[in-house]
Amino acid sequence: MVNQGRRLLDRVLAGVPVGESPLTHSEDLPAQPARHAPWPSWASPDVVSALVDRGVREPWRHQAEAADLARAGEHVVVATGTASGKSLAYQLPVLTALVDNPRATALYLSPTKALGADQLRSVTSLGLAGVRAAPFDGDTPMAERDWVRAHANWVFTNPDMLHRGVLPHHARWIRFLRGLSYVVVDECHTYRGVFGSHVALLMRRLRRIANRYGADPVFVLASATVADPAASASALLGLPCTAVTDDGSPRAARTVALWEPPLLDDLEGENGAPVRRSAGAETARILADLVVEGARSLAFVRSRVGAELTALGARRVLAEVDPELAGRVAAYRGGYLPEERRALERAVSSGDLLGVATTNALELGVDIVGLDAVVVAGFPGTLASFWQQAGRAGRTGDSDALVVFVARDDPLDTYLVHNPSAVLHKPVEATVLDPANPYVLEPQLACAAAELPLTPESLADFGGDAALAVLDDMVARTVLRRRPNGWYWTSRDRPHGDVDIRGSGGEQVVVVEADSGRMLGTVDPGAAHRTVHDGAVYLHQGESYVVDRLDLDSGIALVHAERPDWSTTARDTKDISIVREVERRDFGGVTVCLGEVEVTSQVVGYLRKLSSGQVVDSVPLDLPAQTLRTRAVWYTVSAELLGSAPGGAGLAPAHVPGALHAAEHAAIGLLPLFATCDRWDIGGVSTALHQDTGEATVFVHDGHPGGAGFADRGFNAVVPWLVATREAIAACACPAGCPSCVQSPKCGNGNDPLDKAGGVAVLDVVLGVVGERPHDVRHGHGGHDRSAVTRS
Repeated sequence: MVNQGRRLLDRVLAGVPVGESPLTHSEDLPAQPARHAPWPSWASPDVVSALVDRGVREPWRHQAEAADLARAGEHVVVATGTASGKSLAYQLPVLTALVDNPRATALYLSPTKALGADQLRSVTSLGLAGVRAAPFDGDTPMAERDWVRAHANWVFTNPDMLHRGVLPHHARWIRFLRGLSYVVVDECHTYRGVFGSHVALLMRRLRRIANRYGADPVFVLASATVADPAASASALLGLPCTAVTDDGSPRAARTVALWEPPLLDDLEGENGAPVRRSAGAETARILADLVVEGARSLAFVRSRVGAELTALGARRVLAEVDPELAGRVAAYRGGYLPEERRALERAVSSGDLLGVATTNALELGVDIVGLDAVVVAGFPGTLASFWQQAGRAGRTGDSDALVVFVARDDPLDTYLVHNPSAVLHKPVEATVLDPANPYVLEPQLACAAAELPLTPESLADFGGDAALAVLDDMVARTVLRRRPNGWYWTSRDRPHGDVDIRGSGGEQVVVVEADSGRMLGTVDPGAAHRTVHDGAVYLHQGESYVVDRLDLDSGIALVHAERPDWSTTARDTKDISIVREVERRDFGGVTVCLGEVEVTSQVVGYLRKLSSGQVVDSVPLDLPAQTLRTRAVWYTVSAELLGSAPGGAGLAPAHVPGALHAAEHAAIGLLPLFATCDRWDIGGVSTALHQDTGEATVFVHDGHPGGAGFADRGFNAVVPWLVATREAIAACACPAGCPSCVQSPKCGNGNDPLDKAGGVAVLDVVLGVVGERPHDVRHGHGGHDRSAVTRS
């Protein structure tokens, strides 16, 4: 008998035009039966009764195991599948503590307001006497905040509010902090990179303040998608953490289909490259077919504008079939008013809406059950996010479901749809964070010292020697004062408001409509030069605007509404210098290095391009250079190996820059396979002769000050990373390079020069030698002095 997932896939394939074959792979993932456990003997009868009344007859095995560990005082991370009831694993011990002990309190942290609001509704719906759960976030009115501090015993908040609204004012939270018994950290896999590093230090600050008032809370973490959960959770907390991974929840069978949109015969892109049908257009058609079948479906799209356009495209298709069905499709994304979001959530849950095109706003949080299908339009950056989105299908376990991954015209997406095991059978990525990053450590130490003076004993939690080095520098700059018993904050103003824990790089640039004065949105300062420069086309809520003026001093971009028939792409120059080698591996003619670099970039102009990819003109800009101190992985190739030496690449000198450029672009596109990042989190530089290495060099660097750990992952996985890069280029059917292999949407040089065949030749040479044993492996100790090394 054909299951529902297969039936839906057949229906979607039936709508494919004759001659097209977009399906590259499909696979059936088996169902999983439920495994239950009895209610723990320590659980409050009132809590158990309330949960039974809500329909939970008895817990699943992993829920009971995690609850038992937390009750016993162990820090625990529940890492089981999407919709596996992780909430119950922490609700059971927390609610029991609150019901049994009137002085006990608990803190819940989530990365998004929607998730926190959903979990708060879940707790309050139980109606337990003595449980006073309340939100404390940016939307909480000031009058209600006083009540929360004075009376709430379970506070639902987020890391941003903990950082700015709780810890700097801990003296006003004495009642709550003194009784703090549990801290719940939900969806902990989202705390990665710079944001994760800040949150890791924020957890240490929270523990220090709680200890100050005599509390030693148990931490319970939850994530459906995290690799090596015990190690990841321990790194986040700075404490040993036990993992619960044996999922006892039921799961429906799912059919997963990998889908590559076809090439368009009548359209050429940049530099004459072939172009595929967009993932958004393909997703709109698939979503329409699913709605016609009556399948409740979600389509995850990468951008807000993309979600709007996908919903619009699906409605347009459905209007030709059944106008009533067109009204059962909508978009959902950030930027809507809260009441609009709640109405859409209710319509999805009730089935009034059959199809929803959404950003990752519905990846976490809202508990939507009973979905028949999920379409993922473009790889969402990590396998963790992909399975989080795919897990929305078949959540009740009652019926089979369909998941369709539609590839964008992008090297990583193309690689994945042609290498199914990299999607379906590879563990999710390890969470990458680095609390010792000095760009993160310094502001966090400033906040900690402003909250309570730092003592020598407290430094172990903040990185030990690394923290001491940062503190010495802060004392030298009189940011802190050193006294015999510790380090003290010197200013009357608290530093918390100046610390951006999400790592966007400082104060946001505000986008304002010049005629009306209406604020349209904000842009990260690091991206403003590229996205809201004078003349840039700026998209917001499906509408287009043109930037009249970017005022960097005031942090404002003035725009006017316009629908031009062209788009803009920034052009920049970039230079990179090596500050310090951290680690180096020497091979025969190839070196692979990890270290600190300084990247200097300057946006010098922009291209105006028609939708066909044709360039209208090039417009110069006069913007200041930007400097980024970060970490990079790089490899060098000797001139002999690039040339006609035996086993060499056989490249003429004129072809070397394009070959290195192609290899660099593809490597950036494929690094997210090995590090929890998106291609927009990283950058690259390639040069035929670098001033610091003296050889042809390809750099891939983190896009955040101080680094976010992505380059380190690339260095540690350099062989499989470059193997995947080489395969992605070679497997692409285009003749000379396209967005599916070596062209990049963020290239500051307009994807010129690019040599696809040369890129393969360079990678063949590099892989031909790095697969061998390194001649030596060194750990650098500063500057360009290669002699100050020790053999590992």
